[in-house]
Amino acid sequence: MGSSLFEVPLLQAAGFEGWWYSLQHFMSQGGQLLWWLAAVVVVSWLLVVERVLYLLITYPKQKNHWLSQWNARQDQTSWYAHALRDGWLSEARIALNQNLNLIKVLVAICPMLGLLGTVTGMISVFDVMATQGSSQPRLMASGISLATLPTMAGMVAALAGMFVHARLSKACHLRELKLEKLLRSQ
Repeated sequence: MGSSLFEVPLLQAAGFEGWWYSLQHFMSQGGQLLWWLAAVVVVSWLLVVERVLYLLITYPKQKNHWLSQWNARQDQTSWYAHALRDGWLSEARIALNQNLNLIKVLVAICPMLGLLGTVTGMISVFDVMATQGSSQPRLMASGISLATLPTMAGMVAALAGMFVHARLSKACHLRELKLEKLLRSQ
């Protein structure tokens, strides 16, 4: 009869094979530095996801805990109470801003890796020109592709990362201010 779904490999049935081939082709056109750039992007996006999950799940629990502890206190006006509140605000600031600087550094690395890819690609173009002569444009095309793809990928990754970092920084800062306002208004 025909082939059944069980005879087709799972990855091929899910369309993964074509996607993986396209990715490998793109990476081979851009050179080895694209894999390094991809690793940096994956690490930065994992940190972004961690921050988003923290802001959505963990931080509200911590905030409620600090607020309930503050509201349960009899004395909220003494020096000790203010020092305790300032300590909680410092804990919140540290927890909210955790990994933001690392994300910022990884975003800054992306265009640098792209430029390094440009340099290595141009070196391969000049190498081809030196060994084969400059009259064969097809030989130089792979080197030019090797030079331009990492730059484009690095810039795209950096632009997306800058946007996400700015949004995360703003969200963390607003939560910090809101917590401070809630603790000081009591």
